[in-house]
Amino acid sequence: MIRPGPADLAALLALAQTPDYQAYSAAKAAREADDWPGLCVYRADNAALHDAELRPDVVMIGDSITENWARADASLFTARRIAGRGIGGQTSAQMLVRFRADVVALQPRLVHILAGTNDVAGNGGATSPEAWKNNIMAMTELARANGIQVVLGAVPPADRFFWRPGVRPAAQIVTLNNWLRDYAAREGLGFIDYYAVLANEQGGLDRALSLDGVHPNRDAYAIMDRLFLAAVN
Repeated sequence: MIRPGPADLAALLALAQTPDYQAYSAAKAAREADDWPGLCVYRADNAALHDAELRPDVVMIGDSITENWARADASLFTARRIAGRGIGGQTSAQMLVRFRADVVALQPRLVHILAGTNDVAGNGGATSPEAWKNNIMAMTELARANGIQVVLGAVPPADRFFWRPGVRPAAQIVTLNNWLRDYAAREGLGFIDYYAVLANEQGGLDRALSLDGVHPNRDAYAIMDRLFLAAVN
């Protein structure tokens, strides 16, 4: 997903049929059957960071876009005491359940929340924009109650999901990002507009910046890095 190069629709449509993707999907389904919120995914990593000298300065919580970020630019995380806590396929509801374990317990200075792609895709079943907003607000309130600064990331653009071909998400993502921007301004939170620098004229992720039209590649993460560092610094 993170290799540079333009989107290849034919390869994308075939992706879900490959053995690697089938194995990934089966493993994800099995994990969620036993641990829906993913509380066990980072349990060992979190335990290793409880020493005050090892605690991260920043925690990034999110879905596969956050999870892949650490693969695309590992040096960003190691050099700046950033803990990546992304889990592929997750919705904001799942992130909320694990927020105390994966964020609050680590006592960071700041949390970066990037959630919404899988809510729009309907990965968790029936939901609504209001439910997503409530989850974002709940995570924000948990962080602030524990003295953690909050930076919200705009949902990256997408005009299709290869795993949900019937969904047309572009307009809904714009609406959600407008709410995020307004909420951040109203509450005095940080806000990073990844959408503005990644979107094409159709409201999708620019072909040069993604293999599948949803997940940023290394070139896209390089752009996102600059915005992220400007905000957290």
